[in-house]
Order: sequence, then structure tokens, then C-alpha cells
Amino acid sequence: MTYLVTARKWRPMVFEDVVGQSHVTTTLRNAIATHRISHAYIFSGMRGVGKTTAARILAKAVNCLNPKDFNPDNACELCQEITEGRSVNVFEIDGASNRGVDEIRNLREAVRYGPAKGKYKVYIIDEVHMLTKEAFNALLKTLEEPPSYVIFIFATTEIHKVPLTILSRCQRFDFRRITIDEIIDRLRFIAEQEHISIDDDALFHIAKRADGSLRDAQSLFDQVVSFCGENITSKQIIEMLNIVDEEIYFKVTGVIKAKDAKGALLLVDEIISRGFDLREFISGFIEHLRNLLLTAATGSTLLIETSEHYKKRYQEEAKAFSEQDLLHLITIACETDSSMRWNLQARLKLEVGLLRMIKMDSSVRIDQLLDQLEELKKKLSEKRGDEPSSFFSKSQQVMTETPIHGTVKASPPLLRTDQVVAQLGGTVLEPSITYQSTMPPTVTMQSSANQPLPTFSYHEAMEKWSALIQEARTHRIALGTMLNESKLIEVRDDRLYIGCPDDFHLDALKRNRQFLSELAEKIYGARVRLEAMLSGEQSSPSKSDQPRAIDTSDKQDSHNELLQHPVVQALIQKFGAQPVE
Repeated sequence: MTYLVTARKWRPMVFEDVVGQSHVTTTLRNAIATHRISHAYIFSGMRGVGKTTAARILAKAVNCLNPKDFNPDNACELCQEITEGRSVNVFEIDGASNRGVDEIRNLREAVRYGPAKGKYKVYIIDEVHMLTKEAFNALLKTLEEPPSYVIFIFATTEIHKVPLTILSRCQRFDFRRITIDEIIDRLRFIAEQEHISIDDDALFHIAKRADGSLRDAQSLFDQVVSFCGENITSKQIIEMLNIVDEEIYFKVTGVIKAKDAKGALLLVDEIISRGFDLREFISGFIEHLRNLLLTAATGSTLLIETSEHYKKRYQEEAKAFSEQDLLHLITIACETDSSMRWNLQARLKLEVGLLRMIKMDSSVRIDQLLDQLEELKKKLSEKRGDEPSSFFSKSQQVMTETPIHGTVKASPPLLRTDQVVAQLGGTVLEPSITYQSTMPPTVTMQSSANQPLPTFSYHEAMEKWSALIQEARTHRIALGTMLNESKLIEVRDDRLYIGCPDDFHLDALKRNRQFLSELAEKIYGARVRLEAMLSGEQSSPSKSDQPRAIDTSDKQDSHNELLQHPVVQALIQKFGAQPVE
């Protein structure tokens, strides 16, 4: 018996056998059942997804002598003739080689004659987009009003090249890309029927290489069987098809996680020595990172296409990276892929890209950050019960606590103003003008946790500024970087004034002011608050803290009037007093 390739031997014979196109086959069966068969159909989709197969099944179904459930029985004379390609009622025309206006004119002449057998004459034109503009124009009238016994079925992989005047006269069906799982199921069925042993990983490699085309997968299957025989393993397929194994991608993410630059360069050397295409490798690595991102974002592997074994690996590996890190890695990988397209130094670009990924700063995971914050709160709560031990506390002694040694001569008690006036025989007069004090009110500051206000210089604060930046980087690397790009511009009381280069840094530091203040308290050992401002601004007290000015002319007049008062003059003469401004 003549050998048939798998794609021909196992070509679907009924609508139900067409893989992954139920939306098309169901519609066609219902059209036959309700006698609503159109005079023209156009099937669009990528290669190897069943367009021509569905067209042949439809041609058999409308002409079958003994249809079963609106499917061809594939046993009658007409069905067998169509299957073997010798039917006088079904014409398959290659649009690429019969694209001229003369061929379409011949077709129009043949359409006039009815079918020799059966009910319909079916014209299947494959790659119809290859017809010339003149050929399409010649077909328009016939396509719009064909004889009742004629059905046109067009197939194309480039639907956008078909004129709208043709599309408007046809029922359009878009064939979908076949999923990896559907291809695996079909290949497994064929392998069982052919008594061939093949593992799931091997089937996955074939289905993935087919890229949505079942016919391509079946052709690869024939090639693999010829190479491996009846016992096929994934290792043999990787060797034969020169496929980059997913284990290599996991090794790459492993060296990135470990910050192992040497290991990354050795992996690049291994990839090249094994003859892998570097462009194919970087494309596969981008898909690998995508799988990790989807797993990390959704918490499951439903959206990734891989074998069950590697789905478990992805779930474990995704825990080691944050979503932000994976987004950065994908960005670098895509930039590397783009640069490799137009640069002859593909190996250098790949090595540089991997080193960029290794040197990339890692983001802090939220759960880890919360744990660290909780630990920091515990330490701060324990520390608030103790006295501060930094250099601040040495210079923060209150003056009243320092004892005064030596003997000081006591001054006589001062007399009140009314007593002095009484001795002079005068009477105390009420002031005619009420004065507002030029001194701001005294504010009593109560320190929290027994910590006095720090009094230290700018240079003393700068001594531990780098330690504060490093501590911030330990907890939040991005925040630490922004703090490093800012400057300590002034120290006043318990506040450190930080100058930011732009609004972005300013907003970030303001949002994290409480967190930075707690870190500063930890570093400096005293209660310290951080205030952020743009570098061009000046740190100054608010208007509410400044004393209100008094009109100088009114003040001078009132002052002179008091000096001329008899009681004041008596005090000046009696005690030799001098007026004080």
C-alpha cells in the first residue's frame, strides 16, 4: 500500500473531527439542516488550521447520497470521488497559479453547466488573495448572482488582501489558531492508533514548534518518527529539532536570582556551543519571563502553555521574583531582542543584556516589607524606654540641671512699682494705651519618650547622613536612592531639612516622611524629623511663628508720653534709672 503522510492519512472526514473550529463546523451543519446554504463562503486563518479540510467536508455534505446527522457518510460514490480528488462536481483551484483574468473567464463559462452528479457544483479556490484585481472584477457578477447549483468556497491566509467587494458577497468564517493542548490531544490519538510510544514532554515540544498549525505538527510528527522510531522521548526531540530546552531558561533565571555574572556568561557560551540560534533563545526567554509574570500575577498556571511538569516549576520559581522585578527583566529582554535584530554582535548584546539583568536592583516584596516594618516597630517600642545613646544626648543637657558651684551674693528684694510710687507719695495710673508684646509667646515643648530636642550642628548631622541613606536602601531601595540624590541643606532643632532636585523626589520623600523619621531616630538615637523641600527653597519659620510688627510712629509717640509722666520722672531722679528701648 502506498505510504500516506500523517496529515493526509488522518485528515478529518466529518465536521466533528475538525480540531479547534467548532464555531465554524456547528454553523455549517446548522445551515445544511435548515437548508440555508449560502452561494459563497470565505474561510480565513493561518496555515494548517483546517480551511481546505472544512471546504471539502462541506462539499461532500451537500452532495452526499446518504448523509448522517448532516455529515457525509464517506461511503457513497460521490463522497469517495471527492475524497480521492476525482469528482466532476468539486473543483479545487490554486489561486496562486490561476490568478489571471483569463482563468476566471474560463471559470465563468464552466459555471453555466449544471452538476453531472449530485446537487451542487462546488468551486474551492485556495489562496484567493493571489488573484489579480482584474480577475476579482471579472468574478464579481458571477459571485453576486450565481446559478442555484453553484457554491463558491474561498480560502485565504491574508484576508486583508481580498477586495471588500468580494467580502461583501460571501459569508466569512475566521479559523482560529489551534491551541497547544488541542494539538497534543490530536497527536496523542494518532500515536495510539499508529502504536507509537511518545511522552507528554515530547508532544509538547512538537505542538509548541508547530505554533498553532495542526498540519505543521503532523509533519513534525512524521519527521520525529523517522528519526526516533516507535519509542520517542523529549530528549531525542530536543536533539533532533535543536530546541532550546526550558531547563536552560530556568538556569538563566537562577543565575539572575543569584547575581552570578560568571554563571550567566558560561551559559551564553554553552548556548552558542550547542548551536542554538541566539534570536530564538532570547525570544524563548521572553516567553519564559512572561510565564513567570503570569504565574506571579494570577497565582496559577492557567494562562501559560507548557507541560504539567514545568507548570509546577513555574509556580515555585515565581515566588523568588516580585512582579516589578519581572516587568524590569522583560523590558531588558525586549530591548536586547531589538538590539540583536540590527547588530552583528549578537553574542555581545546577549551577554550585556544578561549582565544588566543581574546588576538590576531588586524590588522589595510587600510581604517582606511588612515583616521588616513590624520588626522595626518592635525595636522602636523597646528602645523608647531607654535613654538615647548617640552623640546627641551628650549635648542635650538642660541648663537648669547643671549645678552652680561657688558663692553668689544675694540681691535685695525688688520693690513693686506700686510700692515705689507709694513711697514717693504718688498714685499709680492705669495706662491709656495697651501694648502688644513684641516677643512671641513661650511654647513649652514636651518631648516624647523622655527624649529632649537634639541640639547638634550641620557637620555632626552629616557624619551619619550616609548611614541613614544605607539604612533606607536596606528597607526600600528606591526610597534610599532618592534620598541619596537629595541633599541635607540645614539642621534646626529636631528637624533635618532635605533639598530635593525635583518634584518627583519631593513627593516621594513627603509620602515616606514618617518612615524616614523613624529611621533617622534609629540612626541618630534621638527624636528627629525630616522635612523635604525643593533645593531652591529656603527653610524659614512660618508667618504665624513670627512676631507681628508694631507701627513705629505710634510706638515712638507713646514712648515719649510715658517718659514725660511725673511718676516716671520721679523714678528716674530717685534711682538714676535709664529708659530702655
